[in-house]
Amino acid sequence: MNHAVDASVFPLSVGFLGAGQMATALATAWAKAGCLDREKSRAADPLAAARHKFHTATGIAVMEANTTVVETCDVLILAVKPQAVAAVLAEVRPRIRSHHLLISIAAGVTLQQLAAGLGETTRLIRVMPNTPCLVGASASGYAMAPTATGADSEVVEKLFGAVGVVYRVPEHLLDAVTGLSGSGPAFVYVLIEALADGGVKCGLPRNVAVALAAQTVYGAAKMVLESGQHPAVLKDAVASPGGTTIAGLHALERAAFRAAAMDAVEAATRRAEQLGQIS
Repeated sequence: MNHAVDASVFPLSVGFLGAGQMATALATAWAKAGCLDREKSRAADPLAAARHKFHTATGIAVMEANTTVVETCDVLILAVKPQAVAAVLAEVRPRIRSHHLLISIAAGVTLQQLAAGLGETTRLIRVMPNTPCLVGASASGYAMAPTATGADSEVVEKLFGAVGVVYRVPEHLLDAVTGLSGSGPAFVYVLIEALADGGVKCGLPRNVAVALAAQTVYGAAKMVLESGQHPAVLKDAVASPGGTTIAGLHALERAAFRAAAMDAVEAATRRAEQLGQIS
């Protein structure tokens, strides 16, 4: 007999509806953290290449049919593109039972849309993680449907806390989480690439420039997280009067660097909202 998910019973049987990059990253990290039972977990994807890559990375059984995954697993991770959500929900709805907890990581797809597709009594949680979960450094936000329980919240906190940090937010702010931490790694990769290019332009070997740039971003982020100080305070501590840093900061201000970063987050947030409307 199946029972509701108990947050204290780990590892869990997790079923991935969609076996793309994010599902693979989460499954790999959760298995490594002992949150996921490889033998009891399953994944489904219509693309053979995605199935092969997922299985190779995780060792978890993969199949074409989402229904088989639902029948086997208690915790379901909806990890398909927003445009494919409606079709997947329609496919699995007849197999959804009271013991299931569905966690959606589909950008922009609302809890209301999920409930309409699966039934108003289904226990639902929306999560927006990001790809650094693969190295245990994810930044996630989540929102719960009224049907979700305290134990369900603990499951999400433990799963996504095992791969980084996770914050509960009102659902209307999840698109902003998508725009900031969901898309943010790509923005930071561009910054690292640009810093490295600057180093190469000034004579550094490419491999040294990339390593220095990446470590600099990592170290600065660690300072913000561990010191508890505002980034502006830390920035001022580096910028000596008449020195090299203030000259570089002036160049960034001249190029509207901060405005561009804000625009990037806003554009990604607006796109997340659009994806939710067309899904």
